[in-house]
Amino acid sequence: MAIQGPIPINFHQVFPHGCFIVGEVEQVKDFDASNKGRTVYAKDKNTGELIWQVAVMDADPTVKAGQKTVAVKILSPVQPIVPAALPGLPFVPVEFDGMTATAYVGQNTGRLAWSIRATAMHPPRSTAVPVKASNGKDVAA
Repeated sequence: MAIQGPIPINFHQVFPHGCFIVGEVEQVKDFDASNKGRTVYAKDKNTGELIWQVAVMDADPTVKAGQKTVAVKILSPVQPIVPAALPGLPFVPVEFDGMTATAYVGQNTGRLAWSIRATAMHPPRSTAVPVKASNGKDVAA
């Protein structure tokens, strides 16, 4: 099979309406390597980079409430910095670079789920969200 490992994707494929940070950036623990008195933090198997995660809310109005919040894992040697808040918004808008998706079967549900990873986060580059015209081409919103 040609697909092996994480599938490269871009931000607008995952979050076509954008997303907002709704949690703190936290370092991911390696629960298998940690024990009672010692915490070990997870590292990416391929790059050796530390893994951080942040909860984000999908801005897509059609997504069900129970599926709106997802964790994005960020590979970085240092803790990623949350972009500055924008006046008048209750949450911080964010975009991610270097995104990949890895499919897995959820232990509790037995359903297909996705692990989303990125290499960087930053403020949105534009407030305009690409929208598909009837001809399938991107147009400014």
